[in-house]
Amino acid sequence: MTFINYATKEINCKIVYYGPGLCGKTTNLQYIYAKTSPEARGKMISLATEADRTLFFDFLPLDLGTIRGFTTRFHLYTVPGQVFYDASRKLILKGVDGVVFVADSQPERMEANIESIRNLEANLKEHGLDLMSIPYALQFNKRDLPNVISTEEMYRVLNYKREPTFEAVATTGVGVFDTLKAVAKQILIELRKK
Repeated sequence: MTFINYATKEINCKIVYYGPGLCGKTTNLQYIYAKTSPEARGKMISLATEADRTLFFDFLPLDLGTIRGFTTRFHLYTVPGQVFYDASRKLILKGVDGVVFVADSQPERMEANIESIRNLEANLKEHGLDLMSIPYALQFNKRDLPNVISTEEMYRVLNYKREPTFEAVATTGVGVFDTLKAVAKQILIELRKK
């Protein structure tokens, strides 16, 4: 749910990076943070658990313009990858405006991708949201590894609603900003409708 701060004339939007453990959610955020100018970003905060961590930071894109005189600030979050932390996943999704699903391209991780996307659907429903209508992008990460599933097969199994889909190598930034821009653009289109 978009938060409007009238005092600062900002529209605050929340994007959550979702996916199985070790798929590259954190790496996406770290790359975006590293490549965003210090004036346009907030602090990066990491909440560590025994086996996982949740990162979030906000940034203010300077090139997306304004909506009715308000600047747009995006707050980016990751969820813990392990299903064990499902309560945290649900909490982080509260108030979400858009989702990036990061899928691991390795064959041995396909079941984890499927389980995680089903978990995303269920958790969104608990917040009264539907994956069919929320701004959403799909990222096939780790495309640089030698043994990966074809993009066609990944698309066939994981595509939900013909959402924008990107191949990525989050460690080098390939596809990272394309994915973010796709979901941010969808959010801005929704905001302009209001």
